[in-house]
Amino acid sequence: MSNHKGWMFYAMITTILWGVWGALIELPEKAGFPATLGYAVWAITLIPVSIIALKRVGWKLETQKRNVVLALLAGAFGCGGQIILFQVLRIGPAYLVFPLISLYPVVTIFLSVVFLKEKASKRAWTGIILALIAIILLSYQPSENDNNMGYLWLFFSMVVFLLWGGQAYIMKLISDTNQKNSINAESITFYTMVSALLLIPVVLIMTDFSENINWGLSGIYSAGLIQSLNAVGFLFFAYAVKYGKAIVVVPMMSLAPIVTVILSLALYAVIPGGIIILGMAVAFVAIYLMSE
Repeated sequence: MSNHKGWMFYAMITTILWGVWGALIELPEKAGFPATLGYAVWAITLIPVSIIALKRVGWKLETQKRNVVLALLAGAFGCGGQIILFQVLRIGPAYLVFPLISLYPVVTIFLSVVFLKEKASKRAWTGIILALIAIILLSYQPSENDNNMGYLWLFFSMVVFLLWGGQAYIMKLISDTNQKNSINAESITFYTMVSALLLIPVVLIMTDFSENINWGLSGIYSAGLIQSLNAVGFLFFAYAVKYGKAIVVVPMMSLAPIVTVILSLALYAVIPGGIIILGMAVAFVAIYLMSE
């Protein structure tokens, strides 16, 4: 998986895997398996993914101190952001939280343009802008009069926004094929796995074990299968970031909800609203423009 021309393939595979994951992820939680424990299961599913990935490249694990530290930091940013999101959704309105956080590619784009000097054609930039618009539309959720604790949710939402945007930038920084001593995607996945495992105690503390937890087939085992889609998707995400431009790849990754909406329609007969349909239309145009 080292062909730099294949970044589009990696990006599309990631989008599909994460989109399917998004459509199915609520099933274990509805069956009585907490989302916090779902994170722990996801961290564990990264173990076999990392091992298989490293085996394919002859166990070439990055050991240079700078790259290792930054890879662990990138992993901590992504995993920490996910954990904070659990809390944000407890205190804030989901219909505002998701559209705000979904714009995290803006952070990656800004950092990549300023510090990595990434450039794109006018056509690609048009696609990037349309992708950001589509991300907001696809993240839209109708108001349900959520109770919230003032604007504390806004602060934590911004933290997640910055962490996720920073994660993708760091991944590109250390894996950029134009840079000396770039790290391979397999090592990034491995160190993300390490960061994810180290944060498991946090989600265990956040979990209410006094509630009935489904440790059966529809609970933890279902979560394991579904979370593995996300874990494999992350490996392909690392490939896409390494061989493609972050300013194009990251916005494209964030269009995974297109797959989620289509699959939800097929599985649950959920008819998307006008805003979501508009978001899908804009997203398809954005993908076409960015795939030059």
